[in-house]
Amino acid sequence: MSLRPARITKVLPDSIGAEIGFEPGDAIVSINGEQPRDLIDYQFLCADEILNLEVLDAKGKKHRLEIEKEFDDDLGLEFETALFDGLIQCNNHCPFCFIDQQPPGKRETLYLKDDDYRLSFLYGSYLTLTNLSQKEWERIEKMRLSPLYVSVHATEPEVRQRLLKNPRAGQILEQLKWFQEGRLQVHAQVVVCPGINDGIHLERTLLDLAAFHRGDIPTVASIAVVPVGLTRFRPNLTELTPVSAEKAQEVIALVQKLQQQFSEKMGSVVAWLADEWFLIAGQDLPPESHYEDYPQIGNGVGSIRQFIKNFESAADEILPQKIEQEKRFTWVVGKAVDRAFQPLVKRLNEVEGLTVRMVALPSLYWGIEIAVTGLLTGQDLLAGLQGKVLGEAVLLPSVMLKAGERVFLDDMTVEELEKSLGVPIIAIAGIEELLEMCVLEGENSVEYLAG
Repeated sequence: MSLRPARITKVLPDSIGAEIGFEPGDAIVSINGEQPRDLIDYQFLCADEILNLEVLDAKGKKHRLEIEKEFDDDLGLEFETALFDGLIQCNNHCPFCFIDQQPPGKRETLYLKDDDYRLSFLYGSYLTLTNLSQKEWERIEKMRLSPLYVSVHATEPEVRQRLLKNPRAGQILEQLKWFQEGRLQVHAQVVVCPGINDGIHLERTLLDLAAFHRGDIPTVASIAVVPVGLTRFRPNLTELTPVSAEKAQEVIALVQKLQQQFSEKMGSVVAWLADEWFLIAGQDLPPESHYEDYPQIGNGVGSIRQFIKNFESAADEILPQKIEQEKRFTWVVGKAVDRAFQPLVKRLNEVEGLTVRMVALPSLYWGIEIAVTGLLTGQDLLAGLQGKVLGEAVLLPSVMLKAGERVFLDDMTVEELEKSLGVPIIAIAGIEELLEMCVLEGENSVEYLAG
């Protein structure tokens, strides 16, 4: 991997970097004589009180700067990527890998397969530990990069090797012992593929992982059990089987039995079921108290319960009893949350003068009936909304769009969809913005929030 200068994309106002005169396009070559590999190195090196920087400006001219600051002062710089030496890519061939279940010809970033422990440490993305060199293992230990998020899937060597298509995959228990000896932590993920790692194999995996949940620093801090997600674009249509309602009920029963055992012995359920299991099974979600401190929220474990709680809290503060100017909106979500979000729609429509119709859509594009909101594409929205009375605007969660751009996963733009539907489409970044959009007074409220 070749090291590139750390290219700056943003300088925060009133920061040390702004005071010195850094601008977007400048790049940091070295800090105190060391060239940072990634954001982890940058943060570590910037912890010193005196920094000697080698900087390359946007015109290619080199500069040397000395900065004196407090130990915990940040420079206020943001970079185009967290990895200055490139991505550690994945050489596994998991049949359920979402990257391989996409159609060809879309934007390049959708096909990047990472197995990078640095992204795991910084952002909570999952890695398999099968693509690490000895040098990287040593760096994890030296820099105390913990916790990491690990895709385990199975602890039996032959089962994990079958799932990852990698002979190194069978070393997972030895690797967990290494974390244990180093007093480092992981959050584990198990993607359940019916007929491969379910049943007795799932029970064995959860028991093995729970055995590492002991002591003041439990090696396995938490476990998420997630149903396999399959799209119509997957290359091998026979190896994997979609999760049925019956299979979901079976997995829920198995995991809940083990949760009770773990709770009695360890004071925690340790392993959590992703919300999707209950949606597929047609069962109610567990109560909010079940999720403890939401250790696997990024894996869809408790995310619906947390959303509902935050919605109710914000609604009490923001929603009035009535609005003077009548408003009608269509709120689009994935079909997965249809049942759970019905009380939220009811709460919105209790505001006199406000009418919100929630449309919960499947994804015909991916071939997924119970689709999560973030996977809905422009084509899905067009198929589900065309010809319907949509009110003055369509509200959709911004998670459907590419970060910083008005583009769906299928490369359709928001503007193209607006033209086809004939109404404004407003991307909503959070609960507060959703509520404010619904009750904002004034003739130009749609234009105001649409930006």
